[in-house]
Amino acid sequence: MTMNTEDNVDALGSQDQDIDYTLLGHDIMQRAEVLAQHTEQAGMMTRTYLTAAHVAAAAQIEAWMQDAGMTVRRDATGNVIGRYEGTDQHLPMLMTGSHFDTVRNGGKYDGPLGILLPIACIDAWNKLGRRFPFPVEVVAFCEEEGVRFKAPLLGSRAITGTFDYAVLDNQDSDGMTMREAMTAEGLDPESLPSAAMPSDSVAAYLEIHIEQGPVLLEENLALGVVTAISGSTRFILELEGLAGHAGTVPMSSRHDAAMAGAEIALYIERRCTAAAGLVGTVGQFNVPNGAGNVIPGKAVISIDIRAGDDALRIEAVDDIQTEITRITTRRGVRPHLIKTYEAASVACADWLQARLAESMQRHGCPPLSLPSGAGHDAMIIADIAPVAMLFVRCGNGGISHHPRETMTAEDAAMAAQVFADFAENFSVPDRQ
Repeated sequence: MTMNTEDNVDALGSQDQDIDYTLLGHDIMQRAEVLAQHTEQAGMMTRTYLTAAHVAAAAQIEAWMQDAGMTVRRDATGNVIGRYEGTDQHLPMLMTGSHFDTVRNGGKYDGPLGILLPIACIDAWNKLGRRFPFPVEVVAFCEEEGVRFKAPLLGSRAITGTFDYAVLDNQDSDGMTMREAMTAEGLDPESLPSAAMPSDSVAAYLEIHIEQGPVLLEENLALGVVTAISGSTRFILELEGLAGHAGTVPMSSRHDAAMAGAEIALYIERRCTAAAGLVGTVGQFNVPNGAGNVIPGKAVISIDIRAGDDALRIEAVDDIQTEITRITTRRGVRPHLIKTYEAASVACADWLQARLAESMQRHGCPPLSLPSGAGHDAMIIADIAPVAMLFVRCGNGGISHHPRETMTAEDAAMAAQVFADFAENFSVPDRQ
C-alpha cells in the first residue's frame, strides 16, 4: 500500500504556513532546559536508568506527549511511547525518537533532542488540526548509554525483540540488580516480550541527534544526513607482569605490565591513524594498587575500535590482537583479552537519506552526508525497519558527553522544519 505526497498535503493543508519555526526552535531548547532539571546531582547532568531522576524525566516526557495530542503508553522496560494517530488506520507508522538517559556528567541534548523536537512539531500540528495518513510514534527510549547496569540499548532492544535477558542480573554500584530496579518501579521483567513491535507495524524510523563531533561545525552547516552507523568492537585487556622495586630491578629484567599496556595503546593509535574511517581509543588505563616506587605488576586497559566498514574494523582488530601477543611475549607479560561488546555497522536506507536530502534542499540547507562514529538506537531498530538519522550541529568544537555540549535554537528550528517537511512528503512504501 502506497500513500503519495499529495495525500499528505491534503491531510495537512499547507504545512509551513502557520508554524513559526523560530519560536519552535526556542520551545525545543526550553524543553531541554526543563528536562535537564531531572538529574541525580545538582549541577551535573547525570540521569541513569530507573533512578529517581530518570523516573521523573519519563513523567515529564509523558506529560508533554499528552499535551501535544498523543496517546501515551509505557512498555515493560520503561520506554515512553507517544502516538499521533493518522487518518488511515491501516498504514504502518513513521517512528522517531531517541533516548533520555545520559552518561555521567553529560550534556543536555545527546538523546533528548530526538524526543523533544518531534514532540514540539506534533504539538504545533495538533493545535492546527493537522494529521498525516499514517501515524507518527515518538519513542523516548528508556536506556541507551548502558551506564548503571553496564548494558546499553535496553529500550530499543526490547522493541526489536532482541533484549538479552541475562542482563537482568547485572548489578549497579550498590549491588541492586536490574531486575530488582525494574520491579521496584512497577515494571514486570516477565512482560518484556510484550514490548516487541512487529516489523510490519513500522514503515521507517528517523532519529534526530546532535552530531557529537566537529564536522558540521567546521563545514558551517546546521544539519547532516547520516550514511551509516559505525560498527564497534570493545575489549578489556588485563596484563599481568611482575611487581618489583623501582630502584633495584634493572630495566632489562623487568616485566612491567603498564609499559606493555602503553606500548599496545601506542600501536592502536598508529594502526587506526593509518586508515581513513577507522578510529581506536584506549579510554581507560588503570594500574591497580600502583605506587610511585613500584614496577607495575598489573595493568588494565580498555580498547574500542570503530569503523563504518566492518571489514576495515575486523582487519584492525585482528592486527591489534596479533600485536598484543607480540608485545606481551617480548616483555614477559601475560595478557587476558576479554571482548565486552561487538556490533556490526548499520547502513541508513538510501531512499530515506535521499528524502532527508530533498527536505534539506527545500529549506536551503546543503545536504552534507557523513557517517556516525557513535552508536545509536537506530542501529538496533534497523532489525525491524529501514532507518535514517539527521545530525544537528554541536557547538564548542563539537564536544559531547560533557557539560559543555551545546547547540543553538536556530539549528533546532532548522531541524524541526526539515523534520516536518520530511513527514509531509513521506509515503509508506510497498512491502513485497
